[in-house]
Amino acid sequence: MGAPMADMTPPAGAAAFIADLGWAGDIVPLAGDASFRRYFRILAGDRRAVLMDAPPPHEDPRPFIGVATWLTTHGFPAPVIIGADLDRGLVLLEDFGDARMREAIDEDPGQTVALYERAVDLLIELRRHPAGPLEPYDRAMLHREAALLVEWYCPAVGIDADVAGYRAAWDAVFDHALAAEPVTVLRDYHAENLMLLGEDRTLGLLDFQDALAGHPAYDLVSLLQDARRDVEPAIEAAMLARYRAATGVGDEFHDAYHVLGAQRNAKIVGIFTRLWQRDGKPRYPALCPRVWAYLEQDLAAPVLAPVAAWFDANIPRDRRGDPLALSA
Repeated sequence: MGAPMADMTPPAGAAAFIADLGWAGDIVPLAGDASFRRYFRILAGDRRAVLMDAPPPHEDPRPFIGVATWLTTHGFPAPVIIGADLDRGLVLLEDFGDARMREAIDEDPGQTVALYERAVDLLIELRRHPAGPLEPYDRAMLHREAALLVEWYCPAVGIDADVAGYRAAWDAVFDHALAAEPVTVLRDYHAENLMLLGEDRTLGLLDFQDALAGHPAYDLVSLLQDARRDVEPAIEAAMLARYRAATGVGDEFHDAYHVLGAQRNAKIVGIFTRLWQRDGKPRYPALCPRVWAYLEQDLAAPVLAPVAAWFDANIPRDRRGDPLALSA
């Protein structure tokens, strides 16, 4: 769920809220994330639950509750919602524990292939269901997200980019990202948001409140081009092959994978720059060199030739990296 935040004082009314649900107990700081959301663990005797604090007007827990309900209804491992106070942005939910896929792999690299296979298989199963009742991941959204790079990163590193040309380049390739029956796209599907549950280490899902109805390649690229940890090229290739073999998708899926990978990585570079400049979170720029490496990998795909040409004309190789360091 991200790094601890500076202020982890329980929100006003939290004790009464959990008591009304029959969960009176200790409220222990758990984590914050890149948004305004905070999380606390509730210790009520031998029972455990998690309190999400999603304070309005900055946050709205309704999308999280809606997606969680859709996922659990369709047999996917999202936390059960125990109760909610929507006016105060408080949600009590099932506790998935502390065992994340990321740390499991770091501690025992021998689990890498098996855990990534499990994560890919969940996406294969998700593809078998029509998208939930979600807003579409449409061309306008793809453009809006991609634009974060020229809105935040380029000014931070002193580049006056050709914004109109940037939009035109993306517009030339976005048909590939829209040419599939939409599925539920969780949008933040990676090793730090996948929990390992119980003795059989099944996967549990977190941080899906921004889900949209979009291309099935998006969550796969989110998993395999992970902004927060290096995924070996051999693992990425093997998992792509596993997905394609199980679903029968053709080369058009491979094109969509790279278009969405490039779009997502451009967005993340912009977001990480914004988290530093606007939100005062200076740890995020250091993640950008990894994201740039993924982005350049995607730009090498022939389908992205127009976008690659824009990057070559606008952002020199030595200006692609950590925006905090490059702005010094």
